[in-house]
Amino acid sequence: MTQGREADSRGAWGSVLSAGGFAAVKGAGFEPVGQVLGTAVFNVGYGGGAGCPGAWADGGGTQVAFSPLVRSMYAARRLALGRAVAECRVLGGDGIVAVTLRVGGFPAGGLEFTALGTAVRGRSRVRPGQPFTSHLSGQDFAKLMDAGWVPTGLAFGISVAARHDDFRTRRARWTAGNQEVDGYTRLINHVRHDARTQLAREATTHGGDGLVVDDMELRVRASDCVSLGNTQDYTAEAVFVGTSIARFGRAKRPAGPRPLTIMRLERERWHD
Repeated sequence: MTQGREADSRGAWGSVLSAGGFAAVKGAGFEPVGQVLGTAVFNVGYGGGAGCPGAWADGGGTQVAFSPLVRSMYAARRLALGRAVAECRVLGGDGIVAVTLRVGGFPAGGLEFTALGTAVRGRSRVRPGQPFTSHLSGQDFAKLMDAGWVPTGLAFGISVAARHDDFRTRRARWTAGNQEVDGYTRLINHVRHDARTQLAREATTHGGDGLVVDDMELRVRASDCVSLGNTQDYTAEAVFVGTSIARFGRAKRPAGPRPLTIMRLERERWHD
């Protein structure tokens, strides 16, 4: 793999950037040096002995978390991203922009995690200690730099939890009229809040002052609880992806926790 990438660096290079993104990156003082790819195939699953993990929780009506599964999902994404960073180093890049993370089924079973992006190199004599990673497009990366911010790393927030479909939720569905099903609401709120907390915590490990957050991905799946009669579990999975960012030339920050800013970049059209 390394020899192939070295050969690529001596000839033509690829990019996932649009024409406008390419121009924006160059305008920000960076040169695209090649397309990078990292992938990892993991055998992951929700597990659950009797097939009813939600019923494990006390009272059968509260959420139960899937810590081993969440750790595997973090590990798979980090491994794929780390391999893309390794290719970036081979190409002499200072970072990766426009990173897209994809998760898909593998024919032999399990899931394939892929990180794809464009390695860029700054037109400067000063090199970062390690390549940065960012999901921002070329245009948004340029806006960030122009506003005095620099990406420090891609951050993830992942949470998975389940709730057993007990009498309380079934009764709310059976009751005539439109009303909130409180048990389902609490399940969704739980995974969203937990994933957001994990995202902010991971961003601080990259030395970020803030986060530019991509859209959250939420999945809910139902599974039959055969051992408990005609009932079901509902498993919710929330995934946040964001780019940790820091200000240029900031003074040394005090030790200890501090508030973390979470923001979005306004998307505008760039004309070639």
